Amino acid sequence: QVQLVESGGGLVQAGGSLRLSCAASGLTFSTYAAGWFRQAPGKERDFVFVAAISWSGGNTHYAHSVKGRFTISRDNAKNTVYLQMNSLKPEDTAVYYCAAAKYGSGWSIIGDEYEYWGRGTQVTVSS
Repeated sequence: QVQLVESGGGLVQAGGSLRLSCAASGLTFSTYAAGWFRQAPGKERDFVFVAAISWSGGNTHYAHSVKGRFTISRDNAKNTVYLQMNSLKPEDTAVYYCAAAKYGSGWSIIGDEYEYWGRGTQVTVSS
């Protein structure tokens, strides 16, 4: 049974930092690209791409809104992908989800191309 479990969310003031983790089990995680998506309040059907990383960790991609503030990384020995979030803004408030996809050597920004999803972790940024 495949599981992706996010952790590290919480309440933080604007300008602060959080580090999200996503622990994978039940799959050979090192062969999967990984991505982070978010769902803002009131937009329950809208998964917005945040960041993605290739299976090797050698290729990454970010949404324009988070580039320069967020960093995605992974530790395949620990079956874990991370999202370091700095300089947080109130508009970053959302439920953050990690996802895994078989995507060759690259990554995808399209949620439908991800096979497995976690249940999400809430990030709230106060002004």
